[in-house]
Amino acid sequence: MAVAICPSCGEDIKLAGRSKIGQKVTCPYCDAWLEVIEVDPVELDWVYDEEEEEDFDEDWEDFEDWEDEDQ
Repeated sequence: MAVAICPSCGEDIKLAGRSKIGQKVTCPYCDAWLEVIEVDPVELDWVYDEEEEEDFDEDWEDFEDWEDEDQ
């Protein structure tokens, strides 16, 4: 059983079985959605979500348009 540290809350997360790069897990302490990015030792990072990134880009463009209107 591998143990990795949650990048959100710092708690140890026990991973059953053999970990693989790209494996998705949810932190049982803070519910962060995480992905295995290294296997020796096991390291976790937040999952990259393209849809969320696109939403952020659209929101940022709207904000920039709003800022331009104010000036």
